[in-house]
Amino acid sequence: MAVARKKKASKKATKKPAKKQAKKSAKKAVVKSAKKVSKKTVAKPAKKAANKAVKKGASKPKPQAKAKPQAQKPVLHVVSKDSVRQPQVGDWAPQFTATTDDGSKVSLKDFAGRKVVLYFYPKDDTPGCTQEACDFRDSLGRFNIIHAVVIGVSRDDVKSHQSFKAKFGINFPLLADTSGQICEAYGVWKEKSMYGRTYMGIERTTFLIGEDGKIAKVYPGVKVGGHVDAVIEDLKSI
Repeated sequence: MAVARKKKASKKATKKPAKKQAKKSAKKAVVKSAKKVSKKTVAKPAKKAANKAVKKGASKPKPQAKAKPQAQKPVLHVVSKDSVRQPQVGDWAPQFTATTDDGSKVSLKDFAGRKVVLYFYPKDDTPGCTQEACDFRDSLGRFNIIHAVVIGVSRDDVKSHQSFKAKFGINFPLLADTSGQICEAYGVWKEKSMYGRTYMGIERTTFLIGEDGKIAKVYPGVKVGGHVDAVIEDLKSI
């Protein structure tokens, strides 16, 4: 009887740790399994998203677009305190230095002792400006006879002047007053209007400069037809 009890107690003692161990192992297995599932659940979508991004090229940083340099607007330079007033007959012609259509520099003082026809026009290769340039071109021989120099001025750049000259065979220098310095000095940069719109631009104007360097004649708001003939006649009396 005592032996039977001992055997029963021994069985219980063996059974308890085994049962406890089994529970522990089962719990560990559940936790491990849960972790595995959790990792798979998180990893799969993440991996899928990563693969998708690689395929689309999203993982590669997009090259940043270079900022385009802003074009600087030409600055009008004040030549003198009288530059807002258009020079009149008897005034000294405002001095200037500018780039010509061939890229060289020309100054008004280079023509000292000669009569100068300095004409301002709005834009290269436009109807009125083309006609005016061609009229001066065709009469250049007559200007040479009376020892007069013809110079055209606009705010077009050198490249534009070169193209304009080549297209129409212009045979006298064109000055590129891109800064507007000469236009302002001679008071030809004015407010204009067209079709109800106001804007700043060159008023077609011609100045005759005498051998003494003074303004001899001013033609404001020039009408192209017959203008060159009038200029030649006036130059004869200067």
